[in-house]
Amino acid sequence: MANKANKMMLTRILIIMLSVVILFTSVSAFRLTKIMIIDGEKMQSLASEQQLYDTLVSAPRGDIYDSKMNLLAKSDTAYTIYLMPNGIKDLKKEKQEKVKNQIATGISKILDIEFEKAYSYTEKNTYYVILKKRVDKTVADKIREFLSENSDLGLAKYIGIDETTKRYYPNENLASVVLGFVGDDNQGLSGLESYYDSALTGVAGRVVAAKNAHGSDMPFSYQIVEEAKQGNSLVLSVDSYIQHVAEKYLEQAVEANKASNRGACVIMNVNTGAVLAMAVKGDFNPNEPFVLSEADEALLSEENATVTRTELLNKQWRNKAVSDTYEPGSVFKIITAAMALEENVTNLEQHYNCGYTIYVAGQVYHCHKKGGHGALNFKEAMVGSCNPVFITVGQLVGASTFSKYFEAFGLSKKTEIDLPGEAGSVYHKQEKMGPTELASSSFGQTFKITPMQLMTAASAAVNGGYLLKPYIVNKIVDSNGNIVKTTERTVKRQVVSETTSKQLREMLKAVVKDGVKNAYVSGYEVGGKTGTSEKVAEMQASGERGLYISSFMGFAPIDNPEIAVLVMIDEPRGDSHFGSTVAAPVASEIMRELLPYLGYEPQYTEEELKLFAIKVPNLVDKTVADAKNEALGLGLNVRIIGNGETVLKQLPVYGETISKGGRIIIYTTEDETADTVTTVPDFTGMTVSEASTAASNAGLNIKFSGNTTSSTGARAYDQDVEVNTEVTIGTTVTVYFRESTTSD
Repeated sequence: MANKANKMMLTRILIIMLSVVILFTSVSAFRLTKIMIIDGEKMQSLASEQQLYDTLVSAPRGDIYDSKMNLLAKSDTAYTIYLMPNGIKDLKKEKQEKVKNQIATGISKILDIEFEKAYSYTEKNTYYVILKKRVDKTVADKIREFLSENSDLGLAKYIGIDETTKRYYPNENLASVVLGFVGDDNQGLSGLESYYDSALTGVAGRVVAAKNAHGSDMPFSYQIVEEAKQGNSLVLSVDSYIQHVAEKYLEQAVEANKASNRGACVIMNVNTGAVLAMAVKGDFNPNEPFVLSEADEALLSEENATVTRTELLNKQWRNKAVSDTYEPGSVFKIITAAMALEENVTNLEQHYNCGYTIYVAGQVYHCHKKGGHGALNFKEAMVGSCNPVFITVGQLVGASTFSKYFEAFGLSKKTEIDLPGEAGSVYHKQEKMGPTELASSSFGQTFKITPMQLMTAASAAVNGGYLLKPYIVNKIVDSNGNIVKTTERTVKRQVVSETTSKQLREMLKAVVKDGVKNAYVSGYEVGGKTGTSEKVAEMQASGERGLYISSFMGFAPIDNPEIAVLVMIDEPRGDSHFGSTVAAPVASEIMRELLPYLGYEPQYTEEELKLFAIKVPNLVDKTVADAKNEALGLGLNVRIIGNGETVLKQLPVYGETISKGGRIIIYTTEDETADTVTTVPDFTGMTVSEASTAASNAGLNIKFSGNTTSSTGARAYDQDVEVNTEVTIGTTVTVYFRESTTSD
């Protein structure tokens, strides 16, 4: 019995053990099946995360070029410095503290981070901490040197360097509001960088490499590299030289006229819609977009400052030419005249009478000229910018027809230029345009448009009547130079006839010839119209008086126009606020430099030839006698310094231009310096004759610029060398002239 009982017990134990084995095997098989088949992909992914280092490689953005393929924006190699603090935690306590202190000491010095902050990074419970983005090669090399010097501590296991890209603008402020800038992640934040962000952004690359237990790379063990692909590049219609000229004279005007709300200038080809330049001052350096100007910093530091840093930054980034609306003032008379001539409600010889005041529906309006213009025809009304005449013409056109042309000229919609943040116009709809709204609108007040809208509308008025879509990008090309997209000339509609356009050109030519002589350009036929608009709404809101926008729209050559130049100065606070004295001289200087650059040869009148600038000959290495005879033959005077027989140096140098009767200083000995320095006088307020005499008395050459032929007596208002500056005798000083007119 006992043996039988023992045998049964043994059988039971074996059955239990077998059951346990079967159960364990079944569970193990199920777990193995779940891990290998059901959760296999997930487990492989987790294993890869532990064993592989997977990182994206930033793709360089496409470049931006001007129309002549001069570089405006590019992406250079930069580096991201990062820390892997988790690996430090595996060290023994004593070494761990030593590594943390050494890392904090090094990166605080190299990356300009406070020691305490740098140390806090080493204690983070994470695999990856970015210490600094977009550092240049110099900084990255210092990090590499630091790691090499501390190889005994193995710091290379914890500090890494990733290659990335950094946006760079080689011309700094040039066209900054057009180009815009990018953020830390290389995403476009404003300007073309934002508008064309998807085209400029490349395809990121990828590096997959093995890593050890400390999280450090083991690239030679296993590595896969997918190369980054550069983004497409932009080729603009903007010409760097034209842009530079526009910015130079606009900046001078903003400073000279103490403009408190910046200024803008747009230059466009009237026959294609291509924007050749778009300038705004003050602007910013896109390499340092978050840095304010000294003036703005001073404004912020005032005890009762009413603006914030964010407001000032947004203001300097804002493209005034497309994002801000304003009342165009009398420049809009170009459009009123176009619709009136096209509808045959008037003609150039139609006679009117300006008695200074005009009443419309009980509202009184005044002419800018005290006492009025008296009897004049329509052409003369444009020259004199007579408000009563244009109000009369506007009433003849009527609200319905006025609204039709306002829309046809593209003023009720955005221009669709390829720039971000374009504003729409604010204007009187036809159903709400009564006699008084029509009266004020006819001379450019009580509605608001952008400078870009005015540019396209006025260009249509003079180019034969064709409203064009403006553009600023000529083409998009890929990294191999293949053209991806080309911008074509786009005609939206013909608004007025060639006959009307020709009549307008005749009127605008007369404006410059007989009226706004500050827009005159020696050797060229130009046309244009001034504008002086009151900022009524702003004055009512602030209680401040004397807020104006001074502007001028010019065209050249006016008989067959190619370019339009719009200059606007917002809130000038100098000695004048009229468009004719503030904005017209700026356009004149721009066109004076621009027209020869575009290949137009000047045709001077006899009066102009009296002031014609002569190119200084090369007299170096010639005998004194020969040099003197050559200079005198050109109508230039000579002063000889030294007793040598050969010319060793001359001033002005070869190639510069000076006026007839100017002086060349020739040096015949190397060490002769006596009596060669003079002080620049203040030419402000002088006539051409007076300035010429003052320059001669000071031993200087003078170069005349601006309106120098005015029969009413143009006077100097600026000079390119500051008063009382000590210069070498014979130096050329450019003096700018304008007529002190009060025309708007």
